[in-house]
Amino acid sequence: MLIKIYFLNGLLEKNEMKKIYYILFLILAPLIKLFSQDSTSLFTQQQFVDVVLRYHPIAKQADITIEKAKADILFARGGFDPMATIGISQKTFDGARYYDHVQPELRIPTWYGIELVAGAEYLSGQRTNAEETLGKTSYAGVVVPLAKNLVMDKRRAALQIAKIYRNLSEAEKSSTINNLLLEASKTYWEWALQYERYKVFNNAVSVNQRRLQLVKTAFYQGDRSALDTVEASTQLQNFQFLQNDAFMQWQNAALDMSIFLWKENSVPYNLPGNVTPDSAWITEVSLITYIPLLDDILYDARINHPDLQQYPLKLDAQAIEQKLKFQELLPKVDFKYNQLGKGYNILNAKSGPLLDNNFQYGISFQMPLRLSYGRGEYRQAKLKIAATKLEQDLKMVQVENKIKSYYNELVTLLSQTELTRKSYQNFYVLQKGEELKFFNGESSLFMVNSRESKTLEAVQKLLKTKTDFYKTYNALQWSAGLLF
Repeated sequence: MLIKIYFLNGLLEKNEMKKIYYILFLILAPLIKLFSQDSTSLFTQQQFVDVVLRYHPIAKQADITIEKAKADILFARGGFDPMATIGISQKTFDGARYYDHVQPELRIPTWYGIELVAGAEYLSGQRTNAEETLGKTSYAGVVVPLAKNLVMDKRRAALQIAKIYRNLSEAEKSSTINNLLLEASKTYWEWALQYERYKVFNNAVSVNQRRLQLVKTAFYQGDRSALDTVEASTQLQNFQFLQNDAFMQWQNAALDMSIFLWKENSVPYNLPGNVTPDSAWITEVSLITYIPLLDDILYDARINHPDLQQYPLKLDAQAIEQKLKFQELLPKVDFKYNQLGKGYNILNAKSGPLLDNNFQYGISFQMPLRLSYGRGEYRQAKLKIAATKLEQDLKMVQVENKIKSYYNELVTLLSQTELTRKSYQNFYVLQKGEELKFFNGESSLFMVNSRESKTLEAVQKLLKTKTDFYKTYNALQWSAGLLF
């Protein structure tokens, strides 16, 4: 765009020329800013969060924790796997064949502690025990605990606890991701803040460069003193210094945010320089929509906070351990019964009613006289539950107080943001009025620079307060366990 203006001697007064300079300044400023922008890509907070959730190592570790919990369940189920065994033994001594013994057996554990047993046996030889049966036999029976391990045993406890820990791993994952997103969101808003600060000073430098040229032109025409050019140059240099510092802060903030950016193949990703944050939040005025009802968010936290969800699961697991420890207070009484049959096909074996013919049974009894081990284990389990309940009560109070604290801070920042916005608008009006007076020859460049500095301070304060509001909103969601 080429604009040519010819001034004829004597046709335009000096004041009119100043007004024309000022009008050109207002027209060209946004055009220059528009055509000087580089091609950039916007990176919204939601896009950032999606990348963090998908590729960040901590998020992947949380998924691995769940897979480990699933593996623990599979491991615990192994206690109920059927077990096939076979024993083969033979003894020959001094030319005499004592025995040949082959005994395959299948044991099937059940959920209620009862074991189903089936097997076959072959025994031959010259010197076997009189109680043993020579030849081919088969048997099928049960092993039933009558006291200890009847209600609960280690196999059932391990599987139940493994299932609880599977759900617990989900809550731990949510807690881990909740903490991860809080730290990630802080870096994003710091990056957004530093980018907007850089834009402010970048614009201020452009404005002051044009102002310096206008002042120099006015000086050459004899309308301004040489000190005005020094004043304009000093203001420009100050803003250039702040511009460089703001650019550095923005780049460093991008590096901090890049810590949370990873590629699919677990390779760290550095944010390109042409990627910028979404600036829609700058013009967002109605922030009150971010303020939830305190009672609602407290209720949601009590129900959904992952840290609080862990305690009922922990107590459930400890209750199972308590049941298991109680078994140590009971005597061990096991009943064993086998139905016997001649040959290997027990189903075709001819036998009478149970405990009438072709059977084998036994009862074993075992009990420590002082029960010191059982009483100690059971007492430890009870104390562990009591400690967890106290910890749960404390955690509930901590969560509620944290929510109330961030809620109060969010409400205050809402008011502070509105105050700083109005303050910035007032300083901006004063600055523009002072600029108009300056170009009309009714003010000094010192006053213009002073007004401009106050405006820049106000806009930085507004940006800082507003980003603090968004950070606190995320912190409130985090404190309630709702960020993930």
